[in-house]
Amino acid sequence: MEFPSKLIEDAVNEMSKLPGIGKKTALRLVLHLVKENENKTTALTQALQKLRANIRFCKTCHNISDDEQCNICKSHRRDRAMLCVVEEGKDVMAIENTAQYLGTYHVLGGIISPVHGVGPEELKIESLIQRVGASKGEIREIILALSPTMEGDTTAFYIHKKLKDFPVKVTSIARGIPVGGEIEYADEITLGRSIMGRTLFN
Repeated sequence: MEFPSKLIEDAVNEMSKLPGIGKKTALRLVLHLVKENENKTTALTQALQKLRANIRFCKTCHNISDDEQCNICKSHRRDRAMLCVVEEGKDVMAIENTAQYLGTYHVLGGIISPVHGVGPEELKIESLIQRVGASKGEIREIILALSPTMEGDTTAFYIHKKLKDFPVKVTSIARGIPVGGEIEYADEITLGRSIMGRTLFN
């Protein structure tokens, strides 16, 4: 790709390092910023710098936070008997958007993936175990909301094994055919899990 300016090229190269942003999309975004009022570009730059300098992670659940403890962990309205274990902060946002869950969370920071050099010690699994132990029975259910992949299942199995000596119920989110989906287009694993994880019709 030919660039009219080294400054444009450098900006495109940096922008295209973002997930889901290819060179063409990056070029479109950079050219848009060039055309925008300088104040808007400066505001974006300052917001990103402020983000990197001030973003924190909750000391309790490891979710993204502005303070030492996130709003969910600080809230007195959350059901502390339920603890939902997720991979990343974006999963917390996705579940919160459903408005169906009122418990608390624990963010692992990823999943076990030997191929990518990620073992249990790189994740927030040990702090999860400590958190369950320190709750002295207050946490009664651990919900494993991990990706339905081999790595996700490996992580779930590892956590389940680590929790076997605690008086907690360990569950996982239901897996199956999405609402509006058609059976003929479902893959065999999803369809099989839908059959095995069937529920009473009511």
